[in-house]
Amino acid sequence: MSLAPMALDSLDVARWQFGITTVYHFILVPLTIGLSPLVALMETLHLRTGNEQWRTATRFFGNLLLINFALGVATGIVQEFQFGMNWSEYSRFVGNIFGAPLAFEALLAFFMESTFLGLWIFGRDRLSPKLHNLCIWMVALGTNLSAFFILAANSWMQHPVGAVVNPDTGRAELDGVGGFFEVLGNKILWVTVAHVLASAFLVAGTLILGVSAWWMIKATRAGQDFEARHLWRRMTRFGAVTMVIAGILTAGSGHIQGQIVAEEQPAKMAAAEMLCETESGAGFTVAAFGSCADGTAKHLITVPYVYSFMATNDPNAEIMGLNDAQELYAERYGDGVDYTPNEMITFWSFRLMIGLGMLAVAIGVVALWLTRRGRLVDSPLLGKIALWSMWLPFVAASFGWIMTEMGRQPWVVVPNLADPVSQVYMLTADGVSTVVSPGTVLASLIGFTLLYAALGVVWFLLLRRYVREGVRTQVPDVVEDAAGRPADDAETLLSFQY
Repeated sequence: MSLAPMALDSLDVARWQFGITTVYHFILVPLTIGLSPLVALMETLHLRTGNEQWRTATRFFGNLLLINFALGVATGIVQEFQFGMNWSEYSRFVGNIFGAPLAFEALLAFFMESTFLGLWIFGRDRLSPKLHNLCIWMVALGTNLSAFFILAANSWMQHPVGAVVNPDTGRAELDGVGGFFEVLGNKILWVTVAHVLASAFLVAGTLILGVSAWWMIKATRAGQDFEARHLWRRMTRFGAVTMVIAGILTAGSGHIQGQIVAEEQPAKMAAAEMLCETESGAGFTVAAFGSCADGTAKHLITVPYVYSFMATNDPNAEIMGLNDAQELYAERYGDGVDYTPNEMITFWSFRLMIGLGMLAVAIGVVALWLTRRGRLVDSPLLGKIALWSMWLPFVAASFGWIMTEMGRQPWVVVPNLADPVSQVYMLTADGVSTVVSPGTVLASLIGFTLLYAALGVVWFLLLRRYVREGVRTQVPDVVEDAAGRPADDAETLLSFQY
């Protein structure tokens, strides 16, 4: 066996760098997307009801939003620079198209959210309550618009529309003014936006539930029943309701998205099910190992007809397998390339996404049951479970992103199968920079990884600090009615004290 060191490959190192930074950044993104509208809703409920608990919740979870937003900006800036540093050939080929939605994201959405976030932070005692509330709603709008434009760019990579290749320059360009609207009307885009936003609300709802349930239990055991009941129990149920609704929407949008992907990227969905040969009534496999390429694929516990139904709504439908997908791509785009994505990563990331997401929703349902009819929970074990459950949708969303991106390999721009004469496609290997040495990319990979690790520690410590501080309350002697509600206006005295 040779002990010679393996040669560095710019493509592999560049992919590792982009993958590490993207997954790290995407841990922060769903929380900001989902939490900003929920914080805005909390402040709106305070204005509509006059209930001080909603103002307390707004400021408490608003602090967590600010921490996450700041770290998200810091880690997101690096993403766009990589297109010019490590992926210059990709940028040269599709920059005229790919750059348009990213420009809208930076010039419109990002400046909107950052400007109004500043007004919301520093205008608390200077703006009228309604105008102050409008500012956080504009932050939420800007955050979600930012997600829309970024997903527009990514969805175009998954299904290029509205573009042609200029024969004089050899570059992909928008097909006139209408081409940009085709990019924004991409059928993959809209279902992806629905899926990502729904999963973001699931992430945010789980954070609210986990923190609130932990504090409800802690306050109950400390004898602070007023705070436990009228603040933390309320927020626990608020988070749980968000989780259940978001979970249903995530599953529904994911089902539609999977059907579109099965049509547009048959190799991705075949790899997600380890379906080697084209089959009618294809089943859903719980576990699989090996590879279709070398005939070592082993399927464990397959439920018949389920995959065909997931892909087409018809349990008897014929679904293309990996081997036939390989032949299709080879016939259209040339032999000598393995068009099959990494089967194990695609297969297991798909299942972990579904499984962890479903578990998070189940925890939301349990929380609603345990806190029904004004009940408080005081079990320390349940408090720990609530805290640790916060990681479930974060990890599920990350696995969903991994499945989406790894499943389209070896393409960086996936060819549009519905338009076989289109020349707008690109292999990942053709998109990497040709003038950047592997050592340079490796150095930046190490640097960014260490920097992101340090930022991750800062993010965690800041969140933990503010969660542990909780709220300082001023609770009077309160007379409660039979339903456990405070009599008269005593409830308004539970307020956030700076």
